[in-house]
Amino acid sequence: MEHGPSDPPFTYSEVGATSSELPAGYHGFRLRRQIGHGRALFEHAAVAILEYRMQKGTGIFHEASTPTAEPGTRLTVRLGIGPLAITAPCRVVYVLAAPNQRGFAYGTLPGHPESGEELFSVEYDPADDAVYGVVTAFSRPATWYTRLGGPIARLIQRFVAGRYIKTLPTTP
Repeated sequence: MEHGPSDPPFTYSEVGATSSELPAGYHGFRLRRQIGHGRALFEHAAVAILEYRMQKGTGIFHEASTPTAEPGTRLTVRLGIGPLAITAPCRVVYVLAAPNQRGFAYGTLPGHPESGEELFSVEYDPADDAVYGVVTAFSRPATWYTRLGGPIARLIQRFVAGRYIKTLPTTP
């Protein structure tokens, strides 16, 4: 499903930037943690990521227009607690399908409290057979309440990134 003329535009201009150097003017980070060893684990974790299990495992997944991530997939996540939660729209920017790196990135759409992009991936290091969960993101506030949250919002984002990685399988 590709971006069509009726799809809303991304809320930032640096679309795809999580695949290289993160852009200036945003809060950016990369969290990389080892989850285990072996090519079989890498393949298993890659499937989990493409099926949105990182988002589902942290309880923020709301819905997606495709059962697995593909460029153009529209998805929403629920941010917050109870009646204070908001539904935040995103769209998949790209899917990684490299021999030793798999995953996908989504970018924010109008109505999301942040503006930016997040990459969810798994990496395999053939040198030592290690498998790593990786979350890379850049964002800046898009609403008054996320601007007000400032450093606290960034701490929450890093905390959730750690939780994303903890949702990944550790055995094939």
